[in-house]
Amino acid sequence: MTNLSRMMRDIEEEVSLTRHLIGKNALNPKVLEAMRKVPRDRFVPPESKTYAYENRPLSIGYGQTISQPYIVALMTDLLDPEPDDVVLEIGTGSCYQAAVLSLLVKRVYTMEIIPELAEQAKERLKRLGYRNVEVRAGDGHYGWPEHAPYDGIIVTAATPSIPEPLLAQLKPGGRMVIPVGLPHQHQELMLVVKDERGQIETRSVLDVAFVPLTGGKTTEPEYKPATSANRTNSNGEQP
Repeated sequence: MTNLSRMMRDIEEEVSLTRHLIGKNALNPKVLEAMRKVPRDRFVPPESKTYAYENRPLSIGYGQTISQPYIVALMTDLLDPEPDDVVLEIGTGSCYQAAVLSLLVKRVYTMEIIPELAEQAKERLKRLGYRNVEVRAGDGHYGWPEHAPYDGIIVTAATPSIPEPLLAQLKPGGRMVIPVGLPHQHQELMLVVKDERGQIETRSVLDVAFVPLTGGKTTEPEYKPATSANRTNSNGEQP
């Protein structure tokens, strides 16, 4: 079994273990195919390549991580991407999530607050041929209004509350996937749906533990996710 095959098997096993939480027995085949096509070993530091296809997060420097493959697959699936979608990602990191999304949507705009990581992401995406992704260094709390509204928004760092600018930039009928909670405390992966009238509905999916979203508001959350006993507790290491 190849490392990639093992990673895909691990994703399927995680889906089976959490099916009662995520509400499905399998992820979208198109999402799984995108996961197969993006070489995760090209998005990690040289010293981590041996572990690139393990189902766990890895350090990419600057206090940031590349997310667990299962979490990347799940968040992508929850976004329910369509070929003509324009998506905003907050927290570029290694740009692995952006690369996966690029195979499923028309355009990805991704923001990274750490300039060095943003520059690395630009170079990596260009080198690997992902032409429909644009990277910007900046504070993701405020989004990227020039290209709004977005069909989907995906946030790969935890925030105490759902940023109002991101809600405003989400298209009616659009979806946002975002971890909500305080650093080193209880966090929940939330699915946010804006209906055609602009009304917001939220659903807690899993307990998670992401690095914090920096910039913007750093006060106590206005929105507090409900307590749950969900299984996965990391970005995503298992408990």
